[in-house]
Amino acid sequence: MAIHLISDLHLSEDTPDLNRLFLGTLDDWQGRIDALYILGDLFEYWVGDDDDSPFLRETLAAMHAFSERTPLFVMHGNRDFLLGEGFARASGAMLLTDPHPLAIGQIRYLLSHGDALCTDDTAYQQFRAQSRHPAWQHAMLARPLAERHAIARMARQESETAKRQNGLSAISDVTDGAVLALLEAHDWPLLIHGHTHRPACHVIERHGRQTQRWVIADWHDGQGGYLTLDAHGVDAHELGEPAHG
Repeated sequence: MAIHLISDLHLSEDTPDLNRLFLGTLDDWQGRIDALYILGDLFEYWVGDDDDSPFLRETLAAMHAFSERTPLFVMHGNRDFLLGEGFARASGAMLLTDPHPLAIGQIRYLLSHGDALCTDDTAYQQFRAQSRHPAWQHAMLARPLAERHAIARMARQESETAKRQNGLSAISDVTDGAVLALLEAHDWPLLIHGHTHRPACHVIERHGRQTQRWVIADWHDGQGGYLTLDAHGVDAHELGEPAHG
């Protein structure tokens, strides 16, 4: 068996194909893998743990059932950074800090959503710092649920408009400086993240040291990908392959 990692599913009431794919994947992997790590943006947006829509109730119930047989870990993304302890209880998942170190055998990994590494996008980084502040989050969660949904829908519409106009712009990717600083701070582990929607494996070398940066595939159009970690290292897969990789 192996540890599986997924990211950037962006599930919502408007993504029925992806929602079915996620529920089917949980059913397929339950009890057949060592653990599942979801590295951010599981949901298109999350307006608070008090949201009890039928879509969320079904998804969280499936996650909780999965967690009863397989360890489940979830990291905040840039879309669902308001996930809290209520979500953790309902889903059976353990919330992770970003970045999160992980060791398998002799291999050291560092897991991240990846948005903090996109430092050329200064406007987003300012919002990220603000939205992670407890006072800002408390004020947001104090708003009526319907108002929070309206704010999230507006932000989502603005994001989709920007994507149509700019595509995958350069500022939406990680910067070399941010990646190198993170690697130096953690003594050059193997880095795994999502967020950028640019699945790949990059070799990084500097001053005689070398490691890899793996970017997890995002889910879209009813399809998705995942990474597996075992004693031999990392492998990338498309959904539909055997759970053992």
